[in-house]
Parts: sequence; C-alpha cells; structure tokens
Amino acid sequence: MADQILVGTRKGTFLVQKTGGAWRPRLVGHAGVCCNYAAGDPHTGTLWAALGFGHWGAKLSRSDDNGETWHDASQVKYPTDARYLGHPMPDETGELAATVLRDATLLKLWALAFGPGGQIYVGTIPGGLFMSKDNGDSFQLNRPLWNHESRGGDLANGRGVLDTHWFGTPASEGEFAPGLHSILVHPQDPQRLYVAISTAGVLESPDGGQTWLNRNKGLINDYLPNPEAEWGHDAHCIALCPGDPDHVWQQSHNGVFYSADGTATWKRVSQPQQGVHFGFPIAVHESQGGTAWVVPGKADTERMTIGGGLFVARTQDGGRTWEDLRAGLPQQNAYDVVLRHALGYDRGRLAFGSTTGNLFVSEDSGATWSTAANHLPPIYSVRFA
Repeated sequence: MADQILVGTRKGTFLVQKTGGAWRPRLVGHAGVCCNYAAGDPHTGTLWAALGFGHWGAKLSRSDDNGETWHDASQVKYPTDARYLGHPMPDETGELAATVLRDATLLKLWALAFGPGGQIYVGTIPGGLFMSKDNGDSFQLNRPLWNHESRGGDLANGRGVLDTHWFGTPASEGEFAPGLHSILVHPQDPQRLYVAISTAGVLESPDGGQTWLNRNKGLINDYLPNPEAEWGHDAHCIALCPGDPDHVWQQSHNGVFYSADGTATWKRVSQPQQGVHFGFPIAVHESQGGTAWVVPGKADTERMTIGGGLFVARTQDGGRTWEDLRAGLPQQNAYDVVLRHALGYDRGRLAFGSTTGNLFVSEDSGATWSTAANHLPPIYSVRFA
C-alpha cells in the first residue's frame, strides 16, 4: 500500500507522504509551473510529470529518485504532416462554427498511462495518443487513432474527408480542439487499450493501437440532437477494475455510466435526486468491479459543490444504489471543484484535491476523511505512487 501521493498543481509538483501518522505535503519539483498530470510508473518506479509552461509550451519531466531531482524527458512532438479538423471557440450562444483544417501543434499534455515492457502512453490536446516502447526514450504518434474515420481519416496532404465527429474541449486556452484525457491499459492483456476523448467518446484497441473500435453503445448525451448517437459523447474520465477488468466506469458530462462487459455496452446509473450525476473524476475498487467512487458537482454551468457541502458518493452494487460519504469533509461554505484526474485510489485508500487547493485523504474506503493539506495551488491530478 502506497504511503505517498503525487499531486500535480497549477504551480508545481508535490509529494504528500505519511510520516508520524499524518500526511504532509512538500514541493518536489517544477516550482511555479503548471503540472497537468503526475504519476508513477508501477513497472519502473519512475515518476512522470506532464507540464504546461506559459512561454515554452508543453513538456514531459521525469524523476528516477522519487522526486529528489527532475530532468526533461524525450518530448512529445506532432509530425509535420499531422493535421486535424477543429472548431473555433464557441461564441456566447454556444454555437459551433464550421470546422477548420489545422496543422497539429501540441497544446496540452493531459494524461499518462503505463504498461509492461517499457510501454508509456501520453494523451494530448488536440486529441493525439503518443506511445513509447522504450520507457519514454522516444514517443511516436499513434496514426491509426489520429487518422480514424470518425475524425476525418488521413488528412495529410489533402487526403481524407472534411468531416469529423470529434468536437472540442475548453480545457486548452485559445483553441477548441479534441482532448484525449483517459488511457487504460488492460491489466491481463496489455495489447488491449481504452481511450476517452472530450468530445467524441470511448474507443478500444484490441491490438496495441493498430485498430480502434467505437465503444459508445448505451451512452447518452442529453444535449445532442440524437442523444444516443454513435459519436459525440462527452466522457470526463474512465477507470476500470484491475482485478476484474470487464468492469469499466465512466463519469460523463451527462451522468455516471457503468459497463460490465468491457465497454461493449454502457448503462447510465446516475441518481440525480441524490446529486450523483454531473462531475469529473471516478475511481474503481481494485477487485470488486461493482464498487466505484465519484465526487459530484452541481452542474456544468455552476461548477461547485451541491448545497455548499462536499461529499464523495460510493456504490457497491454497480450503481443501483449510492451512499453519501461526508464524515470529515466540510459541509458549509465549501465550493471545491474536483477535476477529472484529481481523485486517486489505492487498495482502500482514497485521496482527492480541489481547485481551491484542498487535499483530503481517506484510509477506510471513504467512510471517513482527514485534511492532508490546505492552501496548495489549484490541484489538477492526484495519484498514489
């Protein structure tokens, strides 16, 4: 069981360690720099940070000594012929303008995932998956996903069709481009991969990224003309059960969804009357596929807690029922927003952080909570490492 938590924030990377019975944070790297995502590779012990410099752009950083020192890693870079269809930022009415064919440039490093044998995966805005087979010494764009027919096909040199079902995310300033924010490596078959894109939905590769299949059956997007459309679903985060990986969970813009058949089909299991509907992160038990946790929010237009009280919701029966877990969490004048990567889980321990710089930890599966830190910079990612 991990006794340390890696936290990515708006102004640096923090390591929160348990000493003397208490969790204590310290800044270990990238002071003043935005860390969008930080995580440890369980196969090597290397710590990785996906950074966003205001002036120099997006960079990967790595530490081989548990955060004592950090070094620039091999960088993710789009090939010169990589093009995609994007939209200008929506106007005040929310209406999208016509798509524009763009040369791809790296706007944001948004997610990391790790597999055995030196496999490392990076998700980006504008919707690319980069893969390494040499422990991050080099990265290549996964072309089959980048050129998928759902986003227009191969657009290099004028090929492909000028039509896309991948829409944008406001998670990158200045451009409304798709974002790949979730990457799952199947624990029993590392060639089987899942990704989630805002805004397109979920795709699965059965063969290490050579082919990609739509995995949106059963999803509902309430603001689409056809809510059950094949594409255009606004996944916020996906997670699977390591010990029973056919159980996959999704926190979406349009509710909480659950799959018991490896994403072949989904079922919405929200309980809006309890406030369990909108939110960003989700976590799943290590062996009980029907057990998951979410941190609900009020709504997209009012990104805050429900009624000023902060709570975590847990289901232990595949979403049929949910319970509120509030003990130790502030219940008045709390307006914390918990982003999609800011909830971590490790064998009965949970931790989550908010955009108001608060970090909370539970060591009993969410039944009770303690405050690990206040006044940190806005928190973007929380992972046990």
